[in-house]
Parts: sequence; structure tokens; C-alpha cells
Amino acid sequence: MTKVLGPFVGKRKTAVARLVVRPGTGRIFINNQPLEYFGNEIVRAKILTPLYFNEKFWKSHDFDVKVRGGGIIAIADAVSFAIARALASKSESAKKLIKEYSRVLLAGDPRQAEPKKPNRYSARRFKQKSYR
Repeated sequence: MTKVLGPFVGKRKTAVARLVVRPGTGRIFINNQPLEYFGNEIVRAKILTPLYFNEKFWKSHDFDVKVRGGGIIAIADAVSFAIARALASKSESAKKLIKEYSRVLLAGDPRQAEPKKPNRYSARRFKQKSYR
């Protein structure tokens, strides 16, 4: 029986990524699609950032991520948060390295879009008036 790690959760804005780690060959799947087909180079680099802190673990495990909501960058951030949390739970030295690089990868980013208000076009913008 293979040892499965997870689920690890990463959130950014409205994107929620759920990660399951299995022994394997270092493959990363996002919504059952290989990472090579996901986004562009910048997005893939953002997703792979935490994996460089423990390459031995990366090369010996497969990462299966299910993501819902958000845009492409929010999805990339959510996936990288989940991967960083998985690495931190496995190795204390990797956790220390990730914290030195960027604490946000472990703590998450609490910023959200401000909600739209009634009788306005957006969260802050009022309707124009012509009589002033």
C-alpha cells in the first residue's frame, strides 16, 4: 500500500487548491492535467518555487492538485502555498528554508477583493452625477 500525504490546502483570493502527495517520479498534475500544459512559464515557475527547497522529496513524489475558483495567478499562488505546506510538514529543514525565502508561502495571503456595495458600480466607485 502506498503512503499518501495530505490533503494540504492552499488558498489565495477565491482560489482553493487541495493537494495530495503520493510516491512517484516527480509529476505534478493540476485538475488531472500535467503541469506542462498549465498556464505560461511565469505561472509554472511560481508553482515550482517551493519544490526547489527539497528536490529529493520532489523527485520521489507525485503531486495531484485539485483547484477551484480564482484566476490563473491566484491558482498558481494557491498551488504553491499547498506545495510549500506539504514540504514543511515533511521536513523541518525545508520549513526553515521556506520561511527564510518567504513566510507568505507557509502563512498564506489574507488579502481579498473588497465586496461591491449596493447602488454603486464597484466597491468604491459611485455613480456619476451631472448637477454638481
